[in-house]
Amino acid sequence: MRNLLNLFRPTRPRREDRAPNGGWYRSESCLPLTARQIRDRQFRSVRRGLDPEEVHAFLHRVAAELTAARRDQAHVAEENVRIKQALRSWQARFAPGVRR
Repeated sequence: MRNLLNLFRPTRPRREDRAPNGGWYRSESCLPLTARQIRDRQFRSVRRGLDPEEVHAFLHRVAAELTAARRDQAHVAEENVRIKQALRSWQARFAPGVRR
């Protein structure tokens, strides 16, 4: 009887069978933009459209700011790891009763 009930229980996929994003659906349009995508973006021309040079200058500025923001975020993440390691080291030396 127990084996019969297991037939109707949903099975979890093995770790190697799961999608790299944990199984959550994300389309390509939901992925973060890269600086290259912003710089290379092309718009169609219209009769009374925007100045193409101004648009491209703005896109390059946005791409540069995005690159700087991502670089800063990576630096902060590295610093966060370094601080956590230093804290664990300090706790191991001066607070032997605390295990982390």
